[in-house]
Amino acid sequence: MKELAFSECWYWFLLAAVVCYFIGCFNFAVLISHFKKKDIRTSGSGNPGTLNMTRTFGLKVGAINFLCDILKGGLPAVAAHFIFRDFVFAGTDVWVSDFARYFCGIFVIIGHIFPVTMKFKGGKGIASTIGLLGLGLTCECAWYLPICFGVGAVIVLYIAVTEMGSMGSLLAVASFTVWQGAIFFIRYQNELLNIWLMLVFMILLSINLLTWGAHHKNIFKLLAGEEHHTAVIKNKGKKKEKRV
Repeated sequence: MKELAFSECWYWFLLAAVVCYFIGCFNFAVLISHFKKKDIRTSGSGNPGTLNMTRTFGLKVGAINFLCDILKGGLPAVAAHFIFRDFVFAGTDVWVSDFARYFCGIFVIIGHIFPVTMKFKGGKGIASTIGLLGLGLTCECAWYLPICFGVGAVIVLYIAVTEMGSMGSLLAVASFTVWQGAIFFIRYQNELLNIWLMLVFMILLSINLLTWGAHHKNIFKLLAGEEHHTAVIKNKGKKKEKRV
């Protein structure tokens, strides 16, 4: 492993933060809805995200939007991992890639939720966050990929059965975060007070605060029993009925 002194390359992280923020500003839901001759921001809940796309256009369009947002959140993290995977921070055993992929990822999430291109009114960041955490975990070990799909399948089943889209989404983010945090805790158990490791944990916590904060209205509605139901199965059935 080569040592990397942050003081000698800080500007690369600054550049990465700016680039990742503007990647996050690109909203696939708005683009896809324009192709469908409709503005997702004036439909359903008005949120330019996967759940509202599913409610408005059906399961297939929602799935396409979900995949695009997953890649938007995950690919910058994967790129950062491969760029820095042969480096540790100078004087420590902390891999630069462990910090870099979530450092890049959180700026994608910030760009998605607060895009300057949409007057800082974007989506809620769930799909991009799942992409970031899921592909981030896969960088740890390729065998984690089927486990990520398994966790994702359980969450989708939970949403389909309970129709609680917001709660299912937040549980997915929390589950992946705890999983990644546990890996870092075990890996660096002898360096838990290292500043870079503490920053990584702070970033993981901040990612959850961002996504949960973006859902604050949904959480209040859930507590009041007024939350919109994400009837994925019913939406699919309605589509078929219209064709008959």
